[in-house]
Amino acid sequence: QVRLVESGGGLVQAGGSLGLSCAVSGRTSADDAVGWFRQAPGKEREFVAAIRWSSDSPWYGDSMKGRSTIARDYDKNTVFLQMSSLKPEDTAVYYCATGLNLDYGLQYDRNYDYWGQGTQVTVSS
Repeated sequence: QVRLVESGGGLVQAGGSLGLSCAVSGRTSADDAVGWFRQAPGKEREFVAAIRWSSDSPWYGDSMKGRSTIARDYDKNTVFLQMSSLKPEDTAVYYCATGLNLDYGLQYDRNYDYWGQGTQVTVSS
């Protein structure tokens, strides 16, 4: 049983920045991966970034490449997503998820086992 709680969403102006946090609790392993995904109404869920607890090897999707940074605090079981140069098209619900013993395919949401409730990010023009 793993619980994930996102925080940090809100309303920002275009060009601004936001930092999201994902607190992970429960049965976890250093071999788990944590990913960030986003979904706007009427659109498919898309991959943003992911990282494994045991190694600092981030993986970024095309959606926010160059405008996002993922990091993890292993001791605190917290994963962060720093976003900058935000655009209105970034408006979506942002989810964090964890994949148990996930070594490959971190960009695919089907590989993740537990999901948070999501946090709303709204970027205005």
